[in-house]
Amino acid sequence: MKILLCSDGSEQANQAIQFGGLIAAACGAETTLLGICEKPDEEDAVFEAIKSGVQSLKQFQINAEMIIKAGEPIEEIVRRTQETKYDLVVIGAVRKGTRGPFLMSAKAYKIIKAVEPPVLVVIGKSVELNRILICSGGERYIDTAVRFTGEIAKDVEASITLFHVMSEPPPVYADLIKMEEDINLLLHSNLGLGQNLRKEKEMLDGLGVDSDVRLSHGMVISEVFKEIKRGKYDLVVTGSSPTGGTLRTYIMGNITREIVNRAECPVLVVRSPEVPAGLGSSLKGFFSEVFGQSKE
Repeated sequence: MKILLCSDGSEQANQAIQFGGLIAAACGAETTLLGICEKPDEEDAVFEAIKSGVQSLKQFQINAEMIIKAGEPIEEIVRRTQETKYDLVVIGAVRKGTRGPFLMSAKAYKIIKAVEPPVLVVIGKSVELNRILICSGGERYIDTAVRFTGEIAKDVEASITLFHVMSEPPPVYADLIKMEEDINLLLHSNLGLGQNLRKEKEMLDGLGVDSDVRLSHGMVISEVFKEIKRGKYDLVVTGSSPTGGTLRTYIMGNITREIVNRAECPVLVVRSPEVPAGLGSSLKGFFSEVFGQSKE
């Protein structure tokens, strides 16, 4: 594994280096520490921060490569990931306010959307990685995130919870709700959701990762944050999808954006090579599997 730790010399970037160092050490990753000076008067501060970061990584027995660049941070990070293939990019991010729909730094959003590797956004002060929550959409597009996170969890000896939120169906489908809430029954059913969650669980089992599956009904964002609070997770994993255009950019859906915005712990955004099915086709498949025919 190759990991790129990015720093602008800020305190939160230092937190990102420390958390990224935990993963790099456990995975035996080749590590690069990239310092970026956006303004001439920041050069000394960034240089000192990078030197300090290199020294702090040595506590993990990591001899990191040190690179310092001058320029616009997003452009420099994108250029670096294009020149060298990395498996993970780590950045620090802070909130810019306490109100409004977009609380995180705009730079963090742009980096997540612009670079090809998964991006780990380190929020707050995190010192351990024992419990991981994967927000599963119950579709195959999340498989990449499950496998990537599973490899990390195996090395750091962390447990994983696969969490899926179902929209609340009408009362007439009460029996279906009961079946979905019975995880074992769902995982052994022929429903597409059950098959996909079973495959994800088997993938983690095959890696030797301690994992479980949790389901909930209601509004996705609300239920996700209830679960984050309940489980006291050290890392939340979500996905993004490629755009359909010629530029290599990625879509941050509303759910991913809200998780990055509101989480009090690091968030890992993993790219998928597949575009998730649209709402219409998902509902059509749902009714087809349950009732043997599609409902328009």
